[in-house]
Amino acid sequence: MALPQLLDLLAWASYFAAAVLFIVGLMKMSSPVTARRGIQWAGVGMVLATVVTFVAPSTWGAHGIDPVNLGLMVLAIALSWVFWAWGKRVPITDMPQMVAIFNGMGGGSAAAIGAAAMINAAAFTGECTVEAVAAHECMNTTKLVLAVLGSLIGAVSFSGSVIAWAKLDGRLDKRFTFAGQQVFNLVVFLATLALGAWLVVELDVSVIVAFFVLALVVGVLMTLPIGGADMPVVISLYNAFTGLAVAFKGYVLGSEALIIAGTVVGAAGMLLTQLMAKAMNRPISNVLFSNFGGGGGGAEITGTMKPIEAPDAASLLYLAERVVIVPGYGMAVAQAQHKIWELTQQLIKRDKEVRFAIHPVAGRMPGHMNVLLAEAGVPYDLIVDMDEINPEFATTDVAIVIGANDVVNPVAKTDKSSPIYGMPILDVVDAKKVIVIKRGKGTGFAGIENALFYADNCSMLYADGQEAASKLITELKAIDSGGGH
Repeated sequence: MALPQLLDLLAWASYFAAAVLFIVGLMKMSSPVTARRGIQWAGVGMVLATVVTFVAPSTWGAHGIDPVNLGLMVLAIALSWVFWAWGKRVPITDMPQMVAIFNGMGGGSAAAIGAAAMINAAAFTGECTVEAVAAHECMNTTKLVLAVLGSLIGAVSFSGSVIAWAKLDGRLDKRFTFAGQQVFNLVVFLATLALGAWLVVELDVSVIVAFFVLALVVGVLMTLPIGGADMPVVISLYNAFTGLAVAFKGYVLGSEALIIAGTVVGAAGMLLTQLMAKAMNRPISNVLFSNFGGGGGGAEITGTMKPIEAPDAASLLYLAERVVIVPGYGMAVAQAQHKIWELTQQLIKRDKEVRFAIHPVAGRMPGHMNVLLAEAGVPYDLIVDMDEINPEFATTDVAIVIGANDVVNPVAKTDKSSPIYGMPILDVVDAKKVIVIKRGKGTGFAGIENALFYADNCSMLYADGQEAASKLITELKAIDSGGGH
């Protein structure tokens, strides 16, 4: 067997091994106990696939190694180290934004590969033989269709993810709408498809440029009207888009690693999108076209919020037997997870049964709260999901809500005019007593008032999350020493 064939065979085997590592890593990510190991396994697979790309003859085509391509690959790897260093410094509260922008880079990369492939094919003047297709000098109809589709999906994912990042980072208002917006968006999308169809028939550089400009505009227009409350679902959907685009580009380039990795990412992203939409009891079409999350809506809530001071709240906890803590994005912003775990330890020390209730989309991204609590040292067996904990609220003495808002709002079950009606929530209102730790009287990400805060069994402890937890710990110790209420 000649050396090039042997190297290609080894490359194929390495890609297969990398694919196995991707899948095994993804499986391990399904559990908090093995998630870190899963990320490491998938990382090894990615390193293996990247290294093999440098030596596989089929990567370079019939004319050997292209120094320009080699330079670009080295530059990309160098930039990845820069982003890795940046990611290490990103606070956990900004993780959703980082996920959005990194996902956008994946989509943008797929779109850039498609653009390069189409421009290269447009410049090719010879006969598009099987050998020329294999050398990536031109594209047959199948590859051209996949290149156009992958570029469209990747470009939409890129620009849409940038807008999602800007919204989550507070750089854009929650939504932008105008009369006839959906019709306008449809016209732009159809125009983009028309240009894509043109490219399949005849490649022209000016049409390629126009196609990509419109594809980027589609991503922006698609994301601008979507409210912040739905942004986690949108990010997950764009993640699926990116995976699909990468898989298409894998076929165009003849790369098994890209096909497998893209398919896995796309399938996982779509599954997560469906799970999140189900957790909000809304179809994906409603997420994309309802402009949810812009604020307002629903019946007027009567009554007043009842403040409580730390000593009285500590007394309720001291007398309680069962306590459920419901963390939300506000806890992440306050970086209060360590103090909350310290408070939990104080309660457990006093023979209280304490559990953490997690909504499927709490903290703007699935698993965000789990990561925060794990970072603080909370054991996994104390963290319970919504379906398991909801029946237990009725027998809970005190529920502490820290930073959560829309996911505990009972109007989701009672007010059909509310924009969150039908969304599954944590039934905190069923607890015997509820203490809400909140800095002020602001609304949640959906922009509506929370009926829980006005309930007879609910009291508001106005304070920063860390400050409130510290005061409760101090007051619990004071009760033990005889100095409390």
